[in-house]
Amino acid sequence: MLKKRKKNPYEASASGFFIYMSAHKARRIIDQIRGRSYEETLMILELMPYRACYPIFKLVYSAAANASHNMGLNEASLVISKAEVNEGATMKKMKPRARGRSYVIKRQTCHISIVLEDISYEEYEEDFLRRI
Repeated sequence: MLKKRKKNPYEASASGFFIYMSAHKARRIIDQIRGRSYEETLMILELMPYRACYPIFKLVYSAAANASHNMGLNEASLVISKAEVNEGATMKKMKPRARGRSYVIKRQTCHISIVLEDISYEEYEEDFLRRI
């Protein structure tokens, strides 16, 4: 889970809860994009052939929209600083089988959290601190 921490003014986040896919399949994609720039991430997600890419693409796009609209950050300088996938609740359905029996069908869900950080402000702060 994401821990409560001080809100960084140069970070924007987006979270998706109860997404219908297993956490293992989503982690396979998240591990590929963690630490990459926003534009590079969008290209990677568009070209990967996995079903898990579409909801993650929507979350990254939403986090960037939050950054540009709510905080006024430039999308070209955004980097995925934190990406996390947790297991959600398992949906259980009963499927009727022969002789009056039933089997349980388990549908996995996951929670995905993505945090984008603006790196241009870090460079500005480092230069400012060096001058002091």
